[in-house]
Amino acid sequence: MMEPAHVPVLAQEAVAALAIKPDGVYVDATFGRGGHSRLILAQLGTRGRLVALDRDPDAIHVGRTLKDVRLTLVQSTFSRLGAVLDELGIGQVDGILLDIGVSSPQLDDATRGFSFRFDAPLDMRMDPGSGLSAADWLATAAEEEISEVIRTYGEERFAKSIARALVAARQKEAIRSTGQLANLIAATVKKREPGQHPATRSFQAIRIYLNRELEELSIVLPQCVDRLQPGGRLVVISFHSLEDRIVKRFMRDESQGEQAPRRLPIPAAMLKPGRLKRVGRAQHASDAEIAANPRARSAVLRVAERMGETT
Repeated sequence: MMEPAHVPVLAQEAVAALAIKPDGVYVDATFGRGGHSRLILAQLGTRGRLVALDRDPDAIHVGRTLKDVRLTLVQSTFSRLGAVLDELGIGQVDGILLDIGVSSPQLDDATRGFSFRFDAPLDMRMDPGSGLSAADWLATAAEEEISEVIRTYGEERFAKSIARALVAARQKEAIRSTGQLANLIAATVKKREPGQHPATRSFQAIRIYLNRELEELSIVLPQCVDRLQPGGRLVVISFHSLEDRIVKRFMRDESQGEQAPRRLPIPAAMLKPGRLKRVGRAQHASDAEIAANPRARSAVLRVAERMGETT
């Protein structure tokens, strides 16, 4: 059995929201360290099936230790969800779970370069074998691009000053470590948010940008609806306001269905109904969970159910 080293935020709530059928087919699109997958497998019968995806090779390595014939583990970005299911010969599924963003094990592994708590090589890639590292991007990106990324994805009001300082600093010495980057930002941001390191927003922004996290989310959500059986559930946990905004708007729009043009008397029966029904309100971590894991504070869980007939 795999060691339960990491307990995901809102784990019980997320798996309960899937309303698991013992013989159903489910997708854990963000395997991580397998916390959600283990809970799903515990509720599946012998004929049930779970497909788990993760782009992080470390997550796949951990997952290989979970010996269960009902589990199919695939190294892939979740934006390829539809293609992965096609490759496995799977059409529709009964539920899909997405736990968006970086995981605690990734943040706590100094070698991955996600956190300013350690002085380590500046990487930030969820798949270290793919794309540019943060250090390589910072070495070549234009000041305007750096500023735009930090402002857009980190909602950082000092983005221009930070970008200017980083470009000036790299003229003297390459920015290759998390410690260098954090110190440069700390020296630039004079007004600090209470309880937050001045580099928090910038690190978050660079990570989201390099891993195309918001694009990945926007690409996968329509695929999830296409692949769900009627009555199947889509469960999404997000930790960032930009991610949650995408999920909230998507579920809202998919629940409204086709809208008639203004001033055109089109009968409602002629309009396509919504493909999703939102289930309950957004859920947040309990005070007890936040006390045990402060990273849970920003977590938001949203649930929607597939309506109508699949095509």
